[in-house]
Amino acid sequence: MSIRQDKQKQAVTRRSFIKAGGAAVAGLAAARLAPVEALAVEGGAKAVTVPPQKIAALTRWPRYGAAEKTRLHELLDANNFYGELPLFEKEWQDYTKAPFVKAHMNGSSALTSMYFALDLPPGSEVLVPTYTFFSACLAMRFANLVPVFVDIDPKTACFDLDDAKRKLTPQTRAVEAMHSWGLPCEMDLICDWAKEKGLVPLEDCAHAHGAAMQGKKMGRWGQMAIYSFQTSKPLPAVEGGMGMYQTREYYERAFAFGHYEAPEKFPKESPVRAYAGTGFGQKYRMHPFAAAVARMQLKNLDATNARAVQNVRALNDRLTQLPGITEPRCRPDQQRVYYHASMLLMDFKQLGFSRAALLKALKAEGVSASFWDYPQQHTLKIYSEAKWWHHPPKIPEKMPGCEYINANHIFLPLFYGEAADVVEQYAQAFEKVWAKRQQLA
Repeated sequence: MSIRQDKQKQAVTRRSFIKAGGAAVAGLAAARLAPVEALAVEGGAKAVTVPPQKIAALTRWPRYGAAEKTRLHELLDANNFYGELPLFEKEWQDYTKAPFVKAHMNGSSALTSMYFALDLPPGSEVLVPTYTFFSACLAMRFANLVPVFVDIDPKTACFDLDDAKRKLTPQTRAVEAMHSWGLPCEMDLICDWAKEKGLVPLEDCAHAHGAAMQGKKMGRWGQMAIYSFQTSKPLPAVEGGMGMYQTREYYERAFAFGHYEAPEKFPKESPVRAYAGTGFGQKYRMHPFAAAVARMQLKNLDATNARAVQNVRALNDRLTQLPGITEPRCRPDQQRVYYHASMLLMDFKQLGFSRAALLKALKAEGVSASFWDYPQQHTLKIYSEAKWWHHPPKIPEKMPGCEYINANHIFLPLFYGEAADVVEQYAQAFEKVWAKRQQLA
């Protein structure tokens, strides 16, 4: 081939490349300019086409199976029930590495026993989040304690230590933090402050089964802590609760408050032993069937949590790339779990559309999205009526963190199985809605 012919061939090749490349660029531009598929709420096709039966199977909770059925049948056949309680307590203690534990009939009775065990003077104040279940606050009245309501951090939905510091008084004796939706509170900071101020740190771990911080399970940071095993919890036993205690003193008082048989089991030098036969007046024994179910659930707790976390991460890592979507902040040294659902945060005022409009659009696409505004305890009637209290609670005027979280979140379901197709279609649904989010305004 001559030099002239070779140059002609190169020119043709370059022209062909430029022509082909230009066509490709034009195609990409056309793709960008092409209208996004109509939203399902406007008559377009749904983004989520996975059969509802499959999604229902992935989200079903609680998840009981052959192990729970077999253990309950074994108990019935043996006709010997109460040995199940110490077995569960020992397994929970081994799992959490807590110095002392005691099973209770539910989380509320564990809370009541915990406040009794504090043995504080009447009128002592306990800092507690208003964003919590009522038992965490109301149980204080049986020990003549005063709940002082604390706000939550709008970036975590957990205990706001800065607000707690503003509400410290000479009567404050304890501080109780709840790990909202399975996300650990910053217990290192809370415990350091509590030690500095001479306060007793307490934990409400009713959402946080398996969660940890700095390698330490939640419930081991405070001097006392409680768990609930109610049906919706990460470790569901239908009903049941657990108390965790750092000292024998707290353990014996909490144990004897709800278990009349406790004092005779204590060392002779124990001041509680003298109350053998009565305890301190309550009966909070966990049902043996619940303990049996809890034991079987505990065997798979970490694996169940891991699968839920894996699916949340696969979805949230994609969703949080969209403008205006974040999730509660989790520190690198915190190992969170998920209770009930996965919370997403979004400032609807800044986004320019309402939560109702978003949920309508997402549900039309086949996404099971919802919201639930956690009741702020300080706004409820019982706290404002003096007849229920030896010392009246202190009612704050406003809780901006709670108000923000309640107004600017949605929940997505947790998936407990292989859910790659569902995760992909949920992500596509959000991306589709976000591409046309101006229409939601």
